[in-house]
Amino acid sequence: MEERKTTNIILFSGDYDKAMAAYIIANGAAAYDHEVTIFHTFWGLNALRKGNPKAVKKGFLEGMFAKMMPRGADKLGLSTMNMAGMGPKMIKHVIGKHNAMTLPQLIDMAKEQEINLVACTMTMDLLGLKEEELLEDVAFAGVAAYLADAEEGNVNLFI
Repeated sequence: MEERKTTNIILFSGDYDKAMAAYIIANGAAAYDHEVTIFHTFWGLNALRKGNPKAVKKGFLEGMFAKMMPRGADKLGLSTMNMAGMGPKMIKHVIGKHNAMTLPQLIDMAKEQEINLVACTMTMDLLGLKEEELLEDVAFAGVAAYLADAEEGNVNLFI
């Protein structure tokens, strides 16, 4: 009997380059027949946000978080060399020049490969994010669900 291969990634960072690395690794692992889960928590949830979500009722602090956080993968800044927003434009230019996939394309590929994209419900509560503000086909779970997957995981990464 063939051993089940699994890769679990915690995406904590909301930086474009770090999220891109997580999705490149995830898609690569899926291509090698790993069952892959990306558990998005804190700023990593921003990669799952819709660009133009439906208006939802929020309290004052939740509304402030919603305004301050980037809406979607394409709006994330870089971890270094952000340069007042010029860094992401430059890296996206280089990505296009080399015919590499952008972060939104990598997320679409992850969905096609049936990678399990999970949003941390506790963090969603803390930041005031609602399910309808996130992409379609996202699962919602808490830390216990991630730990159950990670306990059996062959590869566990924190990005």
